[in-house]
Amino acid sequence: MKRLLTLSLLLSTALAAPAAQAQSTESATPPAPATRSMPTAQPVLDTISPARDVAYPGMMTLEVDASDTTQRIWHVKQTIPVSSSGPLTLLYPEWLPGKHAPRGQVEKVAGLTITANGVNIGWRRSATDVYAFHVNVPEGAREIVLEFQFLNATAKNQGRIAVTDKMLNLQFETVSFYPAGYYVRRIPVATTVTYPQGWQAFTALRGKVSGSTVRYEDTDYETLVDSPVFAGKHSRVVDLGHDVKLDMVADKPSELAATAEQIEPHKKLVRETLALFGAKHFDRYDFLLSITDEMGSIGLEHHRSSENGVDPGYFTKWKDGPGERNLLPHELVHSWNGKYRRPELLWTPDYRTQMQDNLLWVYEGQTQFWGYVLGARSGLYTKEQTLDAYASIAARLDTAKGRSWRPLIDTTHDPIIARRMPKGWSSWQRAEDYYNEGLLMWLEADGIIRRESNGAKGLDDFARAFFGMRDGDWGQLTYSRQDVINTLNGIQPYDWAGFIASHVDSTSSEAPKAGFALGGYKLVYGDTANSKTKDLEKRIGGIDQSYGIGLMVRNEGHIVSVIWDSPAFKADLAVGMQIIAVNGVEFSGENFKEALTSAKLDKRPIDLIVKQDRNFRSIKLDYSLGLRYPRLEKTGEGEGSLDRLLQPKT
Repeated sequence: MKRLLTLSLLLSTALAAPAAQAQSTESATPPAPATRSMPTAQPVLDTISPARDVAYPGMMTLEVDASDTTQRIWHVKQTIPVSSSGPLTLLYPEWLPGKHAPRGQVEKVAGLTITANGVNIGWRRSATDVYAFHVNVPEGAREIVLEFQFLNATAKNQGRIAVTDKMLNLQFETVSFYPAGYYVRRIPVATTVTYPQGWQAFTALRGKVSGSTVRYEDTDYETLVDSPVFAGKHSRVVDLGHDVKLDMVADKPSELAATAEQIEPHKKLVRETLALFGAKHFDRYDFLLSITDEMGSIGLEHHRSSENGVDPGYFTKWKDGPGERNLLPHELVHSWNGKYRRPELLWTPDYRTQMQDNLLWVYEGQTQFWGYVLGARSGLYTKEQTLDAYASIAARLDTAKGRSWRPLIDTTHDPIIARRMPKGWSSWQRAEDYYNEGLLMWLEADGIIRRESNGAKGLDDFARAFFGMRDGDWGQLTYSRQDVINTLNGIQPYDWAGFIASHVDSTSSEAPKAGFALGGYKLVYGDTANSKTKDLEKRIGGIDQSYGIGLMVRNEGHIVSVIWDSPAFKADLAVGMQIIAVNGVEFSGENFKEALTSAKLDKRPIDLIVKQDRNFRSIKLDYSLGLRYPRLEKTGEGEGSLDRLLQPKT
């Protein structure tokens, strides 16, 4: 019965449905047309005062407790004098000199409280600039007091490690704010820092030591930010002469045991650099050098110092090769190129104004050029090692297929675009190529000047004219592209505007190697690694065949890089994969080299088994050119202009 009743109800509903539907259709009103709400943009007002070149009324005081090496939390108290009540904006440094990008670590600031006359007055972060903090200064207040913590990275996924149980790297922009509306060079500051017990602290600033606390000389905020600190449990200081010191900290005391023969090239580096520029723009200079595999690596220029981080073995494995000995020459040159002479749109009055990086092919490119030249002239590199480095640089830039769509000048924006994060296809995307391609461009410029002047002049003359004026001036003197062109023409008339435009503004099919030809060399390839490649393969623990098969791979098979449009690329290989076997044998660096060599002889594809994620597949790699390593080969008899460029001057 229940089943029959249900069926009856279903039938009656079905029969009645058409009539009901008809009635509903007749009485329904037409649906309203679809609408699309369209807001109107509201104006975004910048209420933060622009920087003015006027003196700030009063001196800030900064007290930093950097003694915690376990949790690595720095405690900060900062007092900022105020001249009136009402709104005040405090800025945390964002656009940092030398980093060419907004790299301020505001995310590591925590526990911020702001008081006046002992009362918490609160703060409000700007909705349009997260580095700006608004406060309202009450009537009668003469100063405000900030207290907060800076939470240093305790693991690499949090950022660069700046504190270990043996050393630390204090950058003052991380532990301070400054009032908006003023050039940072016009804001006075008095700074005190407490370090771990028994540690030695080094900086371009000088101060009075009391136990573990240093009261530094009064200075301006720009100079403070430009004067970082290395401090450590194990340290050593070496006087390099001419008001330059080498301040070293290391994980182990044994790493500091540099011999007189190893120190001498560092002293000669100072002499050669001063001879090159003919003037100096510092009253004192401190190389801050950390020898560590625990604290994060760094290479950062400052006017009267530089932050330099190298791996253990800098001195103890000196005979193994040049390693990272090019770092100190590069950073020293920056005192002239980058800190004293600075691109006019890269210089900024404060750390909120956006930097424009268009002239980094001068700032970094020519610094890279002089870094290698001075490395050779000082003996930190041998001439052969320098030529090997040039060969490797040019060969790697030749693999940068991205030059066909992305000109060199666009790579100057890469610090902002990519934030120096790893890239999957760097040979196609390009990276900060203005360093090494700038080097090759300036090498060619040197060759042109020497050719056009019949050997009477070279880029040394440009360096002295452009960077070496006003001895003793440690301010900043800005320049434009036209200033560079005018100085070059003053040294040797030539179409320098066209030269720069063709190298910087245009796409190209290969790296600029005319400097080699003008200097009496050419780039060639063979089956033997040069000293630079040997050093690289040792550092990565693998094989670098970027110039042939188009692959860099670690000894356990993990792929480090694949060159765009290379045989490895056409075989569908990519970064992140692991080669498990080669020609039926478990993968190793040596087995891979043997397979490449055999393929050149028998012209047979190389069989690979590759793992990607949890998947395995077999690949036939069609390649028969064997091992390919770059080197420079002399093209004529006798001494060429490149040989003369690398000769010592002192």
